[in-house]
Amino acid sequence: MDPTLLVVVVVATALVFDFTNGFHDTANAMATSIATGALRPRTATALSAVLNLAGAFLSIEVAKTISSGLVDDSKVGPAIVFGGLIGAIVWNLFTWFVGLPSSSSHALFGGLIGATWVAAGTGSVHFSKIVEKVLVPAAASPVIAGVAAMAVTYLVYRVIRARRGGREGTGFRAGQILSASLVSLAHGTNDAQKTMGIITLTLVTSGHLAPGSAPPTWVILSAALALALGTYLGGWRITHTLGKGLTDIEGPQGFAAQTSSAAVILVSSHLGFPLSTTHVCSGGVLGSGLGRREAPVRWRLAGRMVIAWLFTLPAAAVVGAIAGKFASMGSAGTIGVGVVGIGFGIGIYLLSRRKPITAHSFTVPEPTPPDHDGRSRLSV
Repeated sequence: MDPTLLVVVVVATALVFDFTNGFHDTANAMATSIATGALRPRTATALSAVLNLAGAFLSIEVAKTISSGLVDDSKVGPAIVFGGLIGAIVWNLFTWFVGLPSSSSHALFGGLIGATWVAAGTGSVHFSKIVEKVLVPAAASPVIAGVAAMAVTYLVYRVIRARRGGREGTGFRAGQILSASLVSLAHGTNDAQKTMGIITLTLVTSGHLAPGSAPPTWVILSAALALALGTYLGGWRITHTLGKGLTDIEGPQGFAAQTSSAAVILVSSHLGFPLSTTHVCSGGVLGSGLGRREAPVRWRLAGRMVIAWLFTLPAAAVVGAIAGKFASMGSAGTIGVGVVGIGFGIGIYLLSRRKPITAHSFTVPEPTPPDHDGRSRLSV
């Protein structure tokens, strides 16, 4: 295959991954706001898409980590990157289909690591950087977000009870809209960067950019647009899991979960950690359930999610390794991997249409009726 054509194919595949990242991770920002009725489903995804787009332009630290930190760019070619992307897309589509909020980020890292390891050798993977930049944050971030959300939720309900059923008001719903917007902005600063980093890595390995280069403007714009489009279409299956599956969410909980998650993601983006926003936001939702005494926490589903998290990186690495090995064999291998990837995507889509979950699948809570003095109250 012509080298330039191969680069074009890899860039297009990276943007397809970015698109799947968008609809896979819509739930991270908007599931709690949709569940409590603070935002209508379509309004929520539109707002999230716009802010994901804006957030992509705020930082490039995560993109630099991926383009020059995880693998040796002198030993990696576009075909290997292509195989890694196929591994990430396959895992993203599978977990979306079963409604599990797994990490798109770890699927990408796993696919890239597996493809590079098999095709270029173990010396081409920077394992110390992976531990420092990926594995440690993956373990710590959901715990930090969960503890913060639990503490904030507990304190908010203490204040509400002290006021003996004060306003639910629009205050918490407005706060949820603000905090959900902040999560979407933070998501753009972290997740869009991952695709930027992959495209930049491809351009470096193909000789179109010098090693250590920052993402060009067209890369930033295209990655931001692909993520925003995927976000707008909405990953309703995962939104249903996060918004209604882990715990029953009220306005104060949603506000606490989103604010805690946004703070963790923004700090990580500033430090250049390619964090899993799925892990962070799931930890925030779970923590908010623990912070409200009356909220049921569905530990069986939480356990399934953790298992999916543990399997994401190695599973994507296995698929990426197989795809990367075949893609590195030449044009026939690259075309074959592409055909299999497209076939898998079509198959998953057709299966999902048998039992679709759409924006209309969500029943939006009605506002609490006002009491005799015209104020809306929150039952706690």
